[in-house]
Amino acid sequence: MSKFKSLARRLLPGQAIEHLKRARDRSSVQLLRALTASSFLRRVHFAFFSDAFDREARAVVVGHLRHVENRQGADATNYFLRRAVHRLEKGLIMQPRKDVFALDYVDDAVVAYECSRTTGSADEVCWAHDVLAAYFEATASHPVIDAARQRFERAGPPPVRCENVRQTDAELVPFAAGDSAPAISYEDFHSLAMQRRSVRWYQPRPVPRDLIDNAVLSAVQSPSACNRQPYRFMIFDEPDDIARVSELPMGVAGFNHNFPAIVAVVGQLRAYPHVRDRHVIYIDGALAAMSFMFALQTQGISSCSINWPDIPEREAAAARELNLAADERIVMFISLGYAAGEGMIPFSQKLSLEQVRAYGRPESSSV
Repeated sequence: MSKFKSLARRLLPGQAIEHLKRARDRSSVQLLRALTASSFLRRVHFAFFSDAFDREARAVVVGHLRHVENRQGADATNYFLRRAVHRLEKGLIMQPRKDVFALDYVDDAVVAYECSRTTGSADEVCWAHDVLAAYFEATASHPVIDAARQRFERAGPPPVRCENVRQTDAELVPFAAGDSAPAISYEDFHSLAMQRRSVRWYQPRPVPRDLIDNAVLSAVQSPSACNRQPYRFMIFDEPDDIARVSELPMGVAGFNHNFPAIVAVVGQLRAYPHVRDRHVIYIDGALAAMSFMFALQTQGISSCSINWPDIPEREAAAARELNLAADERIVMFISLGYAAGEGMIPFSQKLSLEQVRAYGRPESSSV
């Protein structure tokens, strides 16, 4: 396509090219109106004339397969177990709490616990054990619950207690919200939000890995759908790695040579068994990414979020360079480092409160 455009510029006069552009724009608008009005035409268009969704569709299908394998304890993180245990937690905190609930998935939760008990993450398995134990203690007798309870008791506790808990010997079960007094004031947080800006120019010195790890630890406290946390942070801070990885995203030409580190936030579709959830990796990954950047800022480390467009050639290059699994999708890249004092930062005027805030039902859209 780019070769055709270059040839047309050489052979056609400027006025002819402008006429062709306007004709293209008119036909594009007509096509979009037709696709907007007809689901049949949309299916035909994307089946035969556009491969825009092919890569995501393949990742979703592979993710479904990986989800089945994952449910059986194939990975250290069991996404089915995480969702099932979180659903049990929500049942345990209901007011009033039912004596019988979770009949449709508690047995599957116990099976997933069995599969991950010796192969899964110690933190995850301990959490699953403690919540399941609390569930069986709180629920009344029922054939489904009784059978699951017996299976759970046969499985036994995890072979190793976890280390990453609020209190070393605490049970990892729902707890009272307690005093809701904020840890920091709104004024302090707003000051942090105002201070954090997309910084593209950095000092030529490395960022200590323990500070980056601190930011990741804060990032994983971000909310995610059913606590599945379907993402990972791939961090590159060696010069050769940075040089290769920073060539992958667009929009960094001219300043990517000065990155002290670059991070790829990668979503994993194996966390979900349904097509309807295919976009959650981007939501949960972005929530974690924002917490990550705020945590960097509190430690004096600047950052810049970098957009990742779905372009076939770049998708293929990223899959090779990052060794991505077939169900993994890039959410975004983030550069980070100590800001260069003389480096400029775009003002980036933000939308006003009135532009982004609406109470109640908005007026209907024209589309």
